[in-house]
Amino acid sequence: DLTAELYDLIALALRAFVIPWWSKISRYDKHFLPDITRILAAVVRALDARVQSPDIPLLFFHHVPVIVAQHYADYRSAHAKLATSYASGGAASLPQLFHQLQPHMALSPDGRVDTEYFRQVVDHILKASLPDEDYQPDSERFIIRELIVKLVLVDIIPKITQPWFIQRSIHDLLDLHQPPLSPSSSSTSPPTPFSFQTLVVLVLSAIQTVSGACLALIQAYKQAVSTIRRVNKFHPNLHIHPMTSPTSSSSTTTSSSSLPPAPPQGNYVSPPLSMVAEIFSLHDRFASMLLLTATQMLSALSASFLDRLLPHLLRSFFSPAFLLNITRISKRTLFPNGYPGPPPIEPTPEEQAEVRARLVAWRPSGTLGHALDPLSSPQCNVHLALLLLDCILGTLFPELLG
Repeated sequence: DLTAELYDLIALALRAFVIPWWSKISRYDKHFLPDITRILAAVVRALDARVQSPDIPLLFFHHVPVIVAQHYADYRSAHAKLATSYASGGAASLPQLFHQLQPHMALSPDGRVDTEYFRQVVDHILKASLPDEDYQPDSERFIIRELIVKLVLVDIIPKITQPWFIQRSIHDLLDLHQPPLSPSSSSTSPPTPFSFQTLVVLVLSAIQTVSGACLALIQAYKQAVSTIRRVNKFHPNLHIHPMTSPTSSSSTTTSSSSLPPAPPQGNYVSPPLSMVAEIFSLHDRFASMLLLTATQMLSALSASFLDRLLPHLLRSFFSPAFLLNITRISKRTLFPNGYPGPPPIEPTPEEQAEVRARLVAWRPSGTLGHALDPLSSPQCNVHLALLLLDCILGTLFPELLG
């Protein structure tokens, strides 16, 4: 089913983005589109094989949390330097200060992306994924390369780096929509007089609640025992590659220093905990710091078990059924009627402010607002997106790193 859905998605993409202009060049060519489909299918199969790499848990539980935590630390450091001598007397903007802390060869200080950088990256990916007879023809390779570059640089990155998109995604995940209350639900019902029937209903409801809770506990216990048995038999490869910070600034702030190397063993819990602590500034409050310290102590005591549990949960999450569902959702979203749908309407500034206000009001202690601030600059978000993309591609294609 997954293979059929992927071929269907490729066919829809070719019909939408290649056939309209290729039919004007060569109307009677019957071999070009099948060749493009075959090459794309070979790339997808190569990606599927590389996703099974033992470095994938390391990517999710070490590299990604380290990059996200560094983004938050560098943003707050750059924001603190505004209107100071570090900002050239206030002349440097926030994106420029952030770029000094996280320079990237594919990015300019104002957040513009170098297209040639991604052309070379995609070309190396095609070279690593395709046999020589498919990689040598320039026409097919250039067309596939430009399709991928356009999809990433024009359709995906400019959208996902917008603050309103991130805030609306969090808003939808938390399900903070507020449906209007009906008048019948808001009005209080009159109290019913106590009777024998009411007592029987209460007793039966209590029995049903207790029995349901007991069944849920039994099912949870069986599931936990089964998971623990599978985890104890699961022994992931924990070879760790050192990773350094993307920052290279000589600033006196600690956030611009090099990141600590990856631990010699799994230790998959420590980087996510450090990321959460950096996002929500847990070290700034005594109660949250105590909670974080207690959590770190518990995770250290059960580190050997957690280093097997987390990779097991990750591989269970990215199951074939999950990938099939993602493929179907992508096909329905990108091609609702078999053709590309209309571009999404960008919300107005008032709507964006309303979404942010609703998010902040969900926990009105100022914690969420402080956590959302480092994601409020599109130029800084582009740095985060490109560093994550570089990290993912470097894990899947280590030959790109030399």
